[in-house]
Amino acid sequence: MSTRDATMMDDVAEILLDTETISSRVRQLGADIARDYAAKDVVLVSILKGALPFLADLMRAAPIPLALDFLEVSSYGTSTETSGVVRVLKDLANPIEGRHVLIVEDIIDTGLTLNYVIEHLRAQRPASIKLCALLDKPARRIVPLQIDYRGFEIPDKFVIGYGLDYAERYRNLPFIGVLRPEVYRR
Repeated sequence: MSTRDATMMDDVAEILLDTETISSRVRQLGADIARDYAAKDVVLVSILKGALPFLADLMRAAPIPLALDFLEVSSYGTSTETSGVVRVLKDLANPIEGRHVLIVEDIIDTGLTLNYVIEHLRAQRPASIKLCALLDKPARRIVPLQIDYRGFEIPDKFVIGYGLDYAERYRNLPFIGVLRPEVYRR
């Protein structure tokens, strides 16, 4: 293990979900999505940047024709708390009117960001919008959301890894871990 890897591991208080647990659940979600969207014109809309590893594994686990598009939104900046103000940094590249949209998100916390994203997409008149989230943190929910495909419900802890970051670090960890509070209190 390199010094950098050791430092990243020193910042992890606990491993919440290991690599195999995540892989197994993503395969199951992919099979469910393939079954439900088998004869539909579906586009997976990923929320950048955190959902990218999840999206990559999920689309490989769903052996059906599908398209991809991306939205980049910001409501956190370098904080551990959402500001409540959502900004679209990168919008969809292609029209979604009349198509079945499946939003792929890494984590749902307060629901404020996803609520904004859903309304933003709904204005583009898709045939349907559903939501797939790897992680659901219901203890922090402010806005109720219907999660159609849920990977894991997690406790109210600040998590990193498998795409999730703190200040653009830790995304490359192959598991979901809890960040030591002293790291983000520095």
